[in-house]
Amino acid sequence: MTVHKPILAVALAPGNDPTAWIEVLQDHLDGHAVMPLADVPDPARVRYVAAWKHEHGTFADFPALDAIFSLGAGVDHLLADTRLPVGVPVVRVVDPDLTNRMSEWVMLHVLLHHRQHRLYDYQQFEKIWDDDAGQPAARDVRVGVMGLGVLGRDAAGKLKSMGFDVAGWSRSPKNLAGVEAFAGSAGLGPFLARTQILVSLLPLTPDTRGILDRSLFEQLARDGHPGGPILINAGRGALQNEADIVAALDDGTLRAATLDVFEREPLPETSPLWHHPGVTITPHNAAISDVAAVATFVADAIERFEDGGPLPHVVDPDRHY
Repeated sequence: MTVHKPILAVALAPGNDPTAWIEVLQDHLDGHAVMPLADVPDPARVRYVAAWKHEHGTFADFPALDAIFSLGAGVDHLLADTRLPVGVPVVRVVDPDLTNRMSEWVMLHVLLHHRQHRLYDYQQFEKIWDDDAGQPAARDVRVGVMGLGVLGRDAAGKLKSMGFDVAGWSRSPKNLAGVEAFAGSAGLGPFLARTQILVSLLPLTPDTRGILDRSLFEQLARDGHPGGPILINAGRGALQNEADIVAALDDGTLRAATLDVFEREPLPETSPLWHHPGVTITPHNAAISDVAAVATFVADAIERFEDGGPLPHVVDPDRHY
């Protein structure tokens, strides 16, 4: 009698090659058959799915599905699928490599604004020797981190270790050593009022969609060295209102912005963000998922689950994270 191995199916956005994911996952899961979603011979054998921006509805007919794993930091691409099997746990990736990459990016861009590096790039190009702008200490710059999940907590802690005056805001109360924490709708206003450089690492939920808009920018602090509020967003593109960002930069409500994520990706060539003098753009690469690290996380989670342990980092469908 032929005994078929349970299947882990890999589902990526159309046009993406799953080979690298499959090779690493198969190396870790000898007792499973790892294959592209399109090659699944029998939906009843699929126990797990590892996905990134899959075609919606493709998991609806898998009757034995035990878990769906996101292959990136976010899960909004999964939760947007209205035909996702009801009751099947969605697991988000929590990987030290991805967390470190995000904190590197955040620290880089906070420092670029704090140390006014774009100004000195311009002065170098124009052969201007001028340090009238000065360089304040990090302790005199107030940074606010929106979103205190794994990524936000790590970034806030590392910014604090560099000497910045750091505060954080989250939906529910959090405790971070040396970081003033605000929570909920009551805490948002006071958090914004003390923030000169705003770092957004929020998840995308119904409550956070479009939250980075003019009404929020107008509440940011306008005192001190930066000369106006600065926005840094590496959370999700749908958090931000890009028309409001451009208008706020034009009228001085914002002094500058660094954006890694966008309402549409790739960013359309017609977007005014490309050539705006106050904007720094990176191509959604603040924390690229390392295939080996993320695949190892997924494989380890499956092995622990099959040994009787709980799945890690299961998403609360009501909170969307």
